[in-house]
Amino acid sequence: MAFALEKDKHYTYKDYLTWPDDVRCEIIDGEVFMMTPAPLLTHQDVAGEIFRQAANALHGKPCRAMIAPLDVRLPRHGEADEATDVVVQPDVLVVCDPDKLDRRGVRGAPDWVVEVLSPASASRDQIEKRRIYERHGVLEYWLVHPTDRILTVYRLQNGEYGKPDIFKLEGRTPVAVIPGLDIDWEAMTPYLIHDD
Repeated sequence: MAFALEKDKHYTYKDYLTWPDDVRCEIIDGEVFMMTPAPLLTHQDVAGEIFRQAANALHGKPCRAMIAPLDVRLPRHGEADEATDVVVQPDVLVVCDPDKLDRRGVRGAPDWVVEVLSPASASRDQIEKRRIYERHGVLEYWLVHPTDRILTVYRLQNGEYGKPDIFKLEGRTPVAVIPGLDIDWEAMTPYLIHDD
């Protein structure tokens, strides 16, 4: 059976749960965004290394590091799962509140989200996802540009991200909202030299 979406329909997590397992997509404010074919190896290497460092640093601590694919449902206040119209799959995330974890993934805002930019998803990560992460209360949002070797960091203050901090991918960068966690970019040097 072919998978087809209805034009102009507002989709929710209830719809999402009925779709075939091989359909990879995100829902942002009821609009479906199909996931591209598997990302380039550089994307996977960088996301995997960030996850490895985060998971190692948080081992035995209350916060938990996770990596895509994993559904993150971002409901409005008190909204039931079935009515939730934001379902995303961040590349790397950390959740410090165990009550946000269930068998289907994460319900509620992670503390820290990392998106590794690739040509097919860069605009969505920088515009739509930044907006929904801000609206739903993700405390710190990182955009990693592996080709340009730049990190853009948004930190939530008074409910808004405001102006981001921009860093070169060199040395170590601390995750402000998770004490004791920092990312060592030198460990990624072999992955960052390729721009294909």
